[in-house]
Amino acid sequence: MLQLPPLSLYIHIPWCVQKCPYCDFNSHAQKGELPQQEYVAALLADLEQDLPWAQDRALRSIFIGGGTPSLLSVTAMQTLLDGVRARIPLAAECEITMEANPGTVEAEKFAGFRAAGINRISIGVQSFQQEKLTRLGRIHGPEEAQNAAALAHAIALPTFNLDLMHGLPDQSLDDALYDLEQAIACAPPHLSWYQLTIEPNTAFASKPPRLPEDEVLWDIYERGHALLTANGYRQYEISAYAKEGYQCQHNLNYWRFGDYLGIGCGAHGKLTLAGEQTIIRSAKIKHPKGYLEPGRGFRDQVWQVEQDDLPLEYFMNRFRLFEPVPKAEFTAYTGLELERVESVLAMAQTKELIVDHGESWQLTTLGHRYLNVLLELFMDE
Repeated sequence: MLQLPPLSLYIHIPWCVQKCPYCDFNSHAQKGELPQQEYVAALLADLEQDLPWAQDRALRSIFIGGGTPSLLSVTAMQTLLDGVRARIPLAAECEITMEANPGTVEAEKFAGFRAAGINRISIGVQSFQQEKLTRLGRIHGPEEAQNAAALAHAIALPTFNLDLMHGLPDQSLDDALYDLEQAIACAPPHLSWYQLTIEPNTAFASKPPRLPEDEVLWDIYERGHALLTANGYRQYEISAYAKEGYQCQHNLNYWRFGDYLGIGCGAHGKLTLAGEQTIIRSAKIKHPKGYLEPGRGFRDQVWQVEQDDLPLEYFMNRFRLFEPVPKAEFTAYTGLELERVESVLAMAQTKELIVDHGESWQLTTLGHRYLNVLLELFMDE
């Protein structure tokens, strides 16, 4: 019997000042004035269309991503969040995150976003070295990144995140550790630290830069992990570190196989339908022009997740986290009995990728390092 998990909301803002060469997200370079009023109205109409999927649940978290959401005016952000609150209840301590580019953050605007209801901001720093930022197509410099972090402290945001990449073109171990040291000096409660990968259909894919060798990448990870740990950051997810009590609640809901509504251009959703005892996924129209076309509707696709696909989908998310995985949760959130996965997980145990603690499963250090190998066991089932 499927149980309803917690519910989150993802809101996609599709515009950036310019497209970065590594980015495979659904983003579009800004050309002229943004249709902010029209887009916010469309977002709220999109949400209304999806409200039956909420099944009377309050939102535990909201994440406004992109693109560059900080391109929106404070007025547009206020209208958007007021509209969301008018249509669906928010939990008492609902986490509301907005992504921001340091190059689009101004003190007065930042405070305005805070007043509109943003209580967590994710600042896309990527590097603190100008040469690396230029190579990545970023529009900000190191000082702007530091200033954005200082602003987050100054307006007393409850928490904020710095996004930082490693494995950058021609990056040395010293380069990577310097970036981490600068980030730690900004004292963010949360740090997303992840390796650059070359994705299809990006500028880097058509003309790949020279990336560090595997041995250098492993040295960067090991030394960086030790540095973060020594400074009080605990790794709770493959690419996320946080001070105690500052884990990103929105991302935790994703990885714990929670539900989320997705509104905006190309946004994806995952919903449990209790009445039908099914799990569905949805995708919205990708291009702003099509999304804003009057009378067209917003949904591009809605499909049911097949039962045979549920074990892989569940563990592909759940095993990103470093916490134990309760066995009872697997059945509650997939509707499947444990027998469906016992043979695969037994094989994973023999390979020393997981440990069975009786009421839960726990990935080993080897399991985290070779997570793709573990997930392939479900594909071969």
